[in-house]
Amino acid sequence: MVDYHANNQSSTGRAQMYMEPENDWDRDLLLDPAWEKQQRKTFTAWCNSHLRKSGTQIENIEEDFRDGLKLMLLLETIAGERLPKPERGKMRVHKINNVNKALDFIAGKGVKLVSIGAEEIVDGNAKMTLGMIWTIILRFAIQDISVEETSAKEGLLLWCQRKTAPYKNVNVQNFHISWKDGLAFNALIHRHRPDLIDYDSLRKDDPVTNLNNAFEVAEKHLDIPKMLDAEDIVNTARPDEKAIMTYVSSFYHAFSGAQKAETAANRICKVLAVNQENEQMMEDYEKLASELLEWIRRTVPWLENRTQEKTVNDMQAKQEDFRDYRCVHKPPKVQEKCQLEISFNTLQTKLRLSNRPAFMPSEGRMVSDINGAWHTLEGAEKGYEEWILSEIRRLERLEHLAEKFHQKAAIHESWTDGKEAMLTQKDYETSTLSEVKALLRKHEAFESDLAAHQDRVEQIAAIAQELNELDYYDSAKVNTRCQKICDQWDTLGAFTQSRKESLERTEKQLESIDELYLEYAKRAAPFNNWMEGAMEDLQDMFIVHNIEEIQGLITAHEQFKSTLAEANKEREAIQAIQAEVLKIAQSNGIKLSGANPYTTITPESIDGKWEKAMAMVPLRDTALQGELNKQNSNDTLRAKFATQANAVGAYIQAKMEEIGRISIEMNGTLEDQLTNLKEYQKTIMSYMPEINTLEGYHQLIQEALIFDNQYTSYTMEHLRVGWEQLLTTIARTVNEVENQILTRDAKGITQEQLHEYRASFNHFDKDHSGALIAEEFKACLISLSYDVENEKQGESEFARIMSIVDPNGSGAVTFQAFIDFMSRETTDTDTADQVIASFKILAADKTFITAEELRRELPPDQAEYCIARMAPYTGADAAPGALDYMSFSTALYGESDL
Repeated sequence: MVDYHANNQSSTGRAQMYMEPENDWDRDLLLDPAWEKQQRKTFTAWCNSHLRKSGTQIENIEEDFRDGLKLMLLLETIAGERLPKPERGKMRVHKINNVNKALDFIAGKGVKLVSIGAEEIVDGNAKMTLGMIWTIILRFAIQDISVEETSAKEGLLLWCQRKTAPYKNVNVQNFHISWKDGLAFNALIHRHRPDLIDYDSLRKDDPVTNLNNAFEVAEKHLDIPKMLDAEDIVNTARPDEKAIMTYVSSFYHAFSGAQKAETAANRICKVLAVNQENEQMMEDYEKLASELLEWIRRTVPWLENRTQEKTVNDMQAKQEDFRDYRCVHKPPKVQEKCQLEISFNTLQTKLRLSNRPAFMPSEGRMVSDINGAWHTLEGAEKGYEEWILSEIRRLERLEHLAEKFHQKAAIHESWTDGKEAMLTQKDYETSTLSEVKALLRKHEAFESDLAAHQDRVEQIAAIAQELNELDYYDSAKVNTRCQKICDQWDTLGAFTQSRKESLERTEKQLESIDELYLEYAKRAAPFNNWMEGAMEDLQDMFIVHNIEEIQGLITAHEQFKSTLAEANKEREAIQAIQAEVLKIAQSNGIKLSGANPYTTITPESIDGKWEKAMAMVPLRDTALQGELNKQNSNDTLRAKFATQANAVGAYIQAKMEEIGRISIEMNGTLEDQLTNLKEYQKTIMSYMPEINTLEGYHQLIQEALIFDNQYTSYTMEHLRVGWEQLLTTIARTVNEVENQILTRDAKGITQEQLHEYRASFNHFDKDHSGALIAEEFKACLISLSYDVENEKQGESEFARIMSIVDPNGSGAVTFQAFIDFMSRETTDTDTADQVIASFKILAADKTFITAEELRRELPPDQAEYCIARMAPYTGADAAPGALDYMSFSTALYGESDL
């Protein structure tokens, strides 16, 4: 017999909630003869199933309740309570009083009776009587049915659907036509008592047989009285819903023991689902950490490669590759690193909330390991950028020196061309005395010219030496050419000395010499050498890096131009000597034999070189002015970068300080705080165009080969690091609030409690560091009524609490650890003992469980999850295939190993 007494003390509010859908009792529907017949049978059988406990029953439902006596007896039986003493008189007033006592008792249970009065029951109104009985059935047989947080009709329907889901040809969607073929009734019985029904022998096209089979088995073996006839259901287009619900509720209560097993299974499913989700998050963390570390491992050797290139263009190509790495490849990895930290924190929070042990990543994949690898990456990145810039400077210097070397070498080689042949000729052997003297003077002039070229040879050798010291890639070619020039210079020196000695031997025989020619030669040679030097200087290459250097070159050039007037006077004086020679020769009728015997420098060559030098002066002016304009442009670019960098630096600093204040001073609900933080995060991200603008200026500066900036102390590297820290800080702050929401929802903490915890924490966090030292935390606990004063017992309690909130012994308590502790103190959580108790229900109180039982009671994926991880049971009472659910349950909470 089904016992309805266990849950008869449900709250009035809950009853009101469940009964309100039935307030609109449809009187007209009861006029349907088929439905009224079904309800009479079902309600009569239901009432008799309870009245027979008291040794009585009814035959006619609207007649037998008219005096109120059996109605009061029915209510006492199903409620397990005593009603007021009934009146035994036979008069109408006595009957009405008895019925009113019954109706008052029903109303006292929170049931609202609409349009049902005692007079109508006493008068035998069938519709009102059936409505009253239906109300009683709802309150005492159906109301307390609850499946997955649904109640009453919905809960009963969901229970039927879940129990009959595995059976073919059964699809329970309602409490009328879904039951006409009888298969649903048979499926409910077979699901709980497969030994009573041969379900496979039933046919959908034989509903009468199916219904009679289910009703007879239920009456014989389950103590459920037969409430309907099969023909009443089959011959009705739409069976009465209330009759079917009443009948089905009897099955539900008959199998209530099985419901406990289902509840236990639900608990296990919930625990396993949490474990599976946590394991997936662990796998995702390990995968992402491995991929990020592998990327760092591949990237660092590239950044540490110091293979030198031969040209500036080759190094600038490397610089462009590095810029592409900075702007394209690295930013996604920065985001992955930030996401990895957030995932790790979220996982640890979920593990704490579900009472699981903390997640320990595999060796080398801790957050600290990733931060260490990231620090190594950034160190290599900084060193690589500095090396590229220094290499560009070195190669630029080398190319300038190499070009200067070849230019000076070409001028020198041009000057030495034919000099060996001139020095080795024997023309003095057949010359007259005057010609010999002239040759001697000419040789002296050559020696003067040779001495003047000594500086150029030394410069060429010095440049070659510097190219060797700077490891110029084409040093071999430079050395060969330099050695050839030096060897030739030594040869010219030897030949010059030899010719001088030969001329001096014949000098005594030479008396006549033209002093004017000699004076011309002596003055023309240094002047000619000065002009060649001037032209060489005017064509000299230059490289500068700032305005001061170019202004120095311009000043030197202006000084050179200031000497041109004196040089022109010297040129005119030399030309005057040649004019005097011509005048004397003309005056004395002397026929000049040819050119000046003492020098090859003609007046025409002097004028030609002078005109050429004068033409070079404005070209030099233009080149210097162009370089000055370039340096002015570079200085403007420096100023632009500095202005933007100073603004960005100040913005980052201000936002970092602002985030620190926000994390302490946040008000409102956690959802409001999260929304405000995300809006604040969007505001910060909207500043990204300013960062991109600064990157553009930085790229222009690098392309212009600008290596210093006196207008700002910020570097692009510092600002990049600051920006990344700003983004990471706000992301961590958002994640902290998300974890607080997760903690609140999982632990059932109210918003007011969270506000109280935050206010207490902030009050004692005097330095706004986001953490409490031990003494501050103790003061906070005392303010929350914890007995942790300085007595021995208080110190012991405080030491216990500190071991929970500060397991690493750092001496500081974070707000998250404080929230976890308070939530653990004020809320209940699943424990290993609760899970063991749930498994014990599924195992029918055995100390082990079988794979068949797990597959029958749990969803397939979670059943297989348990089977794969449970160890074999080795107790003395072990059966074949027995599994140890106790060790498995403790392992879920870290109390043993899986």
